[in-house]
Amino acid sequence: MDLLIQDKVHDESRQGEALVLEPVIGKNNGRKLYIESYGCAMNFSDSEIVASILLEQGFETTSDFNNADVVFINTCSIRENAEVRVRNRLKEFAGAKFKNPGMVVGVLGCMAERLKAKFLEEEKLVDVVVGPDAYRDLPNLIEQVDGGQRAVNVLLSREETYADISPVRLNSNGINAFVSIMRGCDNMCSFCVVPFTRGRERSRDAYSIVAECTDLFNRGYREVTLLGQNVDSYKWSGQLADGSEQLTEEGEVKTTVVNFANLLEMVALVSLELRVRFSTSHPKDITDEVLYTIAKYDNICNYIHLPVQSGNSRVLDIMNRTYDREWYMNRIDAIRRIIPECAISTDVITGFCTETEEEHNDTVSMMDYVKYDFAYMFKYSERPGTLAAKRYTDDIPEEVKQQRLQQIVAKQQEYSFYRMQARIGKVEKVLIEGFSKKSNNDYCGRSDKNAMVIFPVNENYKPGEYVNVLVERTTSATLIGKIVE
Repeated sequence: MDLLIQDKVHDESRQGEALVLEPVIGKNNGRKLYIESYGCAMNFSDSEIVASILLEQGFETTSDFNNADVVFINTCSIRENAEVRVRNRLKEFAGAKFKNPGMVVGVLGCMAERLKAKFLEEEKLVDVVVGPDAYRDLPNLIEQVDGGQRAVNVLLSREETYADISPVRLNSNGINAFVSIMRGCDNMCSFCVVPFTRGRERSRDAYSIVAECTDLFNRGYREVTLLGQNVDSYKWSGQLADGSEQLTEEGEVKTTVVNFANLLEMVALVSLELRVRFSTSHPKDITDEVLYTIAKYDNICNYIHLPVQSGNSRVLDIMNRTYDREWYMNRIDAIRRIIPECAISTDVITGFCTETEEEHNDTVSMMDYVKYDFAYMFKYSERPGTLAAKRYTDDIPEEVKQQRLQQIVAKQQEYSFYRMQARIGKVEKVLIEGFSKKSNNDYCGRSDKNAMVIFPVNENYKPGEYVNVLVERTTSATLIGKIVE
């Protein structure tokens, strides 16, 4: 059977998109599994870990939750409307459970810890609630539910990285894959629930990451995206990859220290035919060393997602972003200097607590300064339990938030089109991902700068191969061209 994972990412253009995936078969115990994911790439990566754990227990997969014995929804707590969608979806699952009383319905991920009591007791929508660090406990929790008990494990860990688990590639085209390099977050941005739902930051064994990327390349994958809440703060120390011990003059075992720039280089050296992307960077941590590493290797993509959130220093301070406007602009200047062709995207929040019109205009002027290639833009939505909810009043009227959002959306559309127009007449190296959604006469793939490129099918090339595409025209979101030698 195929495992279906509903794509509910923050990119509004992709809401509701369903991906039918490659078959995954485990030791058959006669029970069928269905997983649905909402939110960020980390959630999708976690769903791959969950599938791997349960397939080892003999679960088969299904693309229809009505036929499933176990239904999981992997949740996101970043925005309020995500929670509304999840709750509505759980009510649909409840209808299927009414027809199949033996069905186990569970909530995974970021929403699990914060809303466990509501889901389990008040609304009784689910049987099991599991936090991001407790997925190894799923077989035991399902067994508890089979015995007539509701089950919950939302304990956070300072050690769990799932480094030894080989993820099942759920939404795979066999070409691109997510690779988690760290978990949790030590930043305490006042608007964000992640530190409370995913726990403290810990980095995965560097050699296990390289081994996973090597395995993916050997299986035909040609692009990996290294994932973390803040990849630039990655730091791992341990013994040499071959397990040998070298001693210091004091007789202590030497350890290797790997930072993010080192890790990028290690993964890039797996093969120059393996493209490397990463997400997400934090302005306070991205270093020139990382930028020079990107510039050094052609297979590390010239694309950086660098969330600004606000262009005003006072607002950044009450957001607890730990940088100011000048620091952010310094990092942008460094990117432009070291990687001149680098594409830059961002996140923006409008209408944060106490934001004035003048402070909002600082965000607009930041967009003018950077001219982002792409941006995720949101109105501020107060999340219970965050520092902002405890310290500040959500005092910006909804109509003002909406007006400010519309302004920055219009501004970004202008710059997205500007950046795309600048590519006309240039040749982009594109990794073919498959056929275009609109026509099997066209291929689609992403450029080094993360732009989607559409071009006519050429029988000499197939998905998973690189081609050079001359850009002939463009929309605000897509480059259109033809293959050139």
